[in-house]
Amino acid sequence: MITIAFAIIASYMVVEVIGGYITGSLALLSDAGHMFSDAVSLAMTLFAFIIGKKSATSHKTFGYRRFEILIALINGVTLLIISAGIIYEAVLRFQQPPQIATTGMLVISTIGLIVNLVVVKLMHGGDTDNLNMKSAYLHVLSDLLGSVAAIIAAIVIMLFGWVWADAAVSILVALLIVRSGYAVVKNAAHILMEGAPNHIDQSVIIQTLSAHPNVLSVHDLHIWTITSGLHSLSCHIIVPSSLTLQQTDALLSDLQHELQHLGIGHSTLQFESDLHAHSAQFNCDITSKPPVHAHAH
Repeated sequence: MITIAFAIIASYMVVEVIGGYITGSLALLSDAGHMFSDAVSLAMTLFAFIIGKKSATSHKTFGYRRFEILIALINGVTLLIISAGIIYEAVLRFQQPPQIATTGMLVISTIGLIVNLVVVKLMHGGDTDNLNMKSAYLHVLSDLLGSVAAIIAAIVIMLFGWVWADAAVSILVALLIVRSGYAVVKNAAHILMEGAPNHIDQSVIIQTLSAHPNVLSVHDLHIWTITSGLHSLSCHIIVPSSLTLQQTDALLSDLQHELQHLGIGHSTLQFESDLHAHSAQFNCDITSKPPVHAHAH
């Protein structure tokens, strides 16, 4: 799917470059630049999925799944940069409106819209819950909006001679792209900062774990996302000192099963006896790295 979308985008990008030079339309050349960024975005997305399938190693214990989030962050930042470029160019056009070959612009933009609709349809069938895929999808969607803007501007200029319409519509599209790009950057940064998934309620997790009769309390709870759709959890659980090893194993199995139903795909549970003092904090406050020789043997 991504490979087909990349081939379509790259092919029509060449057409727009040629059309832009022939018609003298800066709008078409600008749209070709957007398509180039789309092609790069799709290529990086495909590369991220390939790298993400690599097995875990002793140095990369979670594998390369987080690479998808890095690419999503890059794609999101690129969307913001593109938006800034569009706004800057639009301001220049307000000051010095260029001569635009509206007929050629309208024809090529219309074909571009059809191409983008095909690509959006292909991308929409994929996993848009995946942040990496979503960032690539937003790249293509922003280009589709650019094609729509170019068509509207061309028609307005042809009917009323309002050359400034090209710049005005471009700014509107840029603001829409900023909104989408910001959302991708925010979500990617949240994951890279080990933030808890927005759709997972920590209080529900604690209630579920604490509901088991052999769980006395829960502390040092951490929930984070490795990559889109893969969430992890670690915590300390206080259990009665009278529990046997077999009972503890059964408890572990029960709790991990409950966590899977709550969307936690990977969990690490540390059981501790109630005979020792423990922190009452749900979330551990990690302040500094302990000295290498902090404890004696």
